[in-house]
Amino acid sequence: MTKKKAVVSLGHKALGYTTTEQQSAVKITARALADLVEAGCQLTITHSNGPQISMIHKAMTELRRIYPDYTPAPMCVCSAMSQGYVGYDIQNSLKAELLSRGISKTVSTILTQVTVDPYDEAFYEPTKLIGRYMSSDDAEIEIQKGNYVQETPGKGFRRIIAAPKPIEIVELEAIRTLAQAGQIVIACGGGGIPVIEQQHALKGASAVIEKDAIAGKLAADLHADQLIILTAVSNVYQHFGSEDQRALSALTLSEAEKMTAEGEFEKGTMLPKIEAAITYLSANPNGSVLITSIESVSDALRGKAGTVITR
Repeated sequence: MTKKKAVVSLGHKALGYTTTEQQSAVKITARALADLVEAGCQLTITHSNGPQISMIHKAMTELRRIYPDYTPAPMCVCSAMSQGYVGYDIQNSLKAELLSRGISKTVSTILTQVTVDPYDEAFYEPTKLIGRYMSSDDAEIEIQKGNYVQETPGKGFRRIIAAPKPIEIVELEAIRTLAQAGQIVIACGGGGIPVIEQQHALKGASAVIEKDAIAGKLAADLHADQLIILTAVSNVYQHFGSEDQRALSALTLSEAEKMTAEGEFEKGTMLPKIEAAITYLSANPNGSVLITSIESVSDALRGKAGTVITR
């Protein structure tokens, strides 16, 4: 039987917000992923890392504050750290879940770099909050370093960084080779490690990449049959949060584009997922996108939940 090539994007809920929560959450996530494997999917998995990279950055910043001899960890290094430990938890939990069902498959994590444009407008208008709350004095030090900060009234200041668009997935061929060999691959975690090309070298960028954006690109580049985005809600909703909100079971690409242009989807939540679907379907007209929640995967496989977007 021919396997369906699927790229799965995992949101914050699939991983939790602390190391303890993550260990519990990935067990639930592993069951949903194993359901997809049993349904005939050849999986390539990507995931969010917002809480994780923020925690790592905060810890490394505090280490530097307490022990001045330590060098601060740049954001690209924090991203690499988060890919490693999140991937470790996912691959071990998924491997165990598959073995409990009598399925023996190799699960691998690839630390993935993604090139970005140093002149991307996002670098001039950063939007992503990271790290701890700071005093005005600490915030001034960050500003003197050339970093951006934003004040939250009553709480203090936090650093904000850019979220540039992804250009190329550096380790794409490695991901493709493992996937073609039948392995489950975890890649582009947290959007990938953002890097800038400098002649023959890659230099880490002080930025993060939207994980939904890289999921759409990864699915397009791998020519996947389906992009599956697992999030906090079972469906895409029209007029979400209002009294007349309506769950959508199906959308066409043109309908998704029209609703996006009309401002139907909220920035930072559903909008990036719809934009990822548009990116993927524009490059793969025969593909489909499924947006649903972790808890609804088995129902979605039977057509009883989720939103399916097609060309």
